Amino acid sequence: MSRSAAVLSFWILLALVAPWLGLSADAIHLDKILAGPGMDAWLGYDDLGRDLLARLLAGAGVSLTVAGCVTVVTFILGTLVGLIAGYHGGWLDRLLMQITEVFLAFPGILLAIAFAAVLGPGVGNLILALCLTSWVGYARLARGQALALANRQHVLAAQVLGASTMRILIKHVLPLLAAPLLVEATFSIASLIIAEASLSFLGLGIQPPHASWGAMLRDGVRYLLVASHYVLVVGGSLMSLVLAVNLLGDKLRDTLDVKDRNF
Repeated sequence: MSRSAAVLSFWILLALVAPWLGLSADAIHLDKILAGPGMDAWLGYDDLGRDLLARLLAGAGVSLTVAGCVTVVTFILGTLVGLIAGYHGGWLDRLLMQITEVFLAFPGILLAIAFAAVLGPGVGNLILALCLTSWVGYARLARGQALALANRQHVLAAQVLGASTMRILIKHVLPLLAAPLLVEATFSIASLIIAEASLSFLGLGIQPPHASWGAMLRDGVRYLLVASHYVLVVGGSLMSLVLAVNLLGDKLRDTLDVKDRNF
């Protein structure tokens, strides 16, 4: 197992076992506000006297859950749109790609902020806002590949034999798209973790008292000079997780021999 996979597995395992460790992410200790690491709290306390380790693990669960849910939904939606557009062609292809280009005309994080502001804060609305902005990458990738595969001999043979369009897409086209789409999904997870943290940092994502790495960074910045451990712990954790996912995506791309693309 590579180091990046080990780091990612480490965070996933911690997020899964956190509820059974007996740590309380919301317990307030007023006498330990901004206290540094010690035997009673390995990573110290935050500005309300809450255990940073407990909140860090809770925030990891939130980040991975949001990123996982959005990745699954956008993977399915974007791939379906791209396959239909690329294989069907004609007016439907033009219509779907024009819709895609409208979303691509704006930076994804700005669209996510706009949707989150309209929908309101909360986990469900945060996932919905990210889903509305994260499907376009899969759609463009799937469409490009579908256009290239539509005239392959095995696809033409399936058409001659009377196979339905859905069967051709699922059985003969989609398996050849698995490698590039899987790599795209890996990089998307890293981007979504950053997006969730960014929206929570701005107050548009996870709301108190629930833990979120973005909200923890926002609160910790105010005490950077008097309690540097607050920001360093959260920032280092976020960096390690995102870096691990990106490195894993690079390794996966090399393993699957996917040509370099602008993801």
